[in-house]
Amino acid sequence: MRAAHAGFPNEGINATVELAHQVLAIAALARDEIGTTVTPTVAAAGTTNNVVPSSAHVDIDVRAPNAAEQDRVDAALRNLTPAVQGTQLELGGGPNRPPLEPSSTAALFALAVRAARELGLGELEGAFVGGASDGNFTAAVGAQTLDGLGPVGDGAHADHEHIVVSTLPERTALLAALVGELLKTR
Repeated sequence: MRAAHAGFPNEGINATVELAHQVLAIAALARDEIGTTVTPTVAAAGTTNNVVPSSAHVDIDVRAPNAAEQDRVDAALRNLTPAVQGTQLELGGGPNRPPLEPSSTAALFALAVRAARELGLGELEGAFVGGASDGNFTAAVGAQTLDGLGPVGDGAHADHEHIVVSTLPERTALLAALVGELLKTR
């Protein structure tokens, strides 16, 4: 891409315009119906307001329910093509952790459900979210893994993020009961 004075925009090749096209193409790779999110996050372009920007970048967060879907998104990202003549794309990085697939949690979740019932905590509900934790790595090597046993709350990474303090004793009891169940199976 080529910088130019903003008063003569046709003398440059505008990286921000190219980035706008790519951000839309990137976001379109999501598949909400199966839980795949493809989220453009941090973006930047240019150096000052009177210069056609010669470079731009965007960070991308991808969450997929399984390895095949993660591979689909990665391949699609690598196959993006420039929309603005004279621009070029460069993709760095790639998947930084495997998905936490439901099969990695089923047996342990069944124990947690039983423990919650026995404690009178009601029916424990599972959820699939495209989270990323160390649990992704343990599950990938075959260890039964549960993620999300911590405090009840809402608003992850948002201004209204919070935990419900009154649920801490029951969540602690659930964790203790689950550990007790696991010790019985050894």
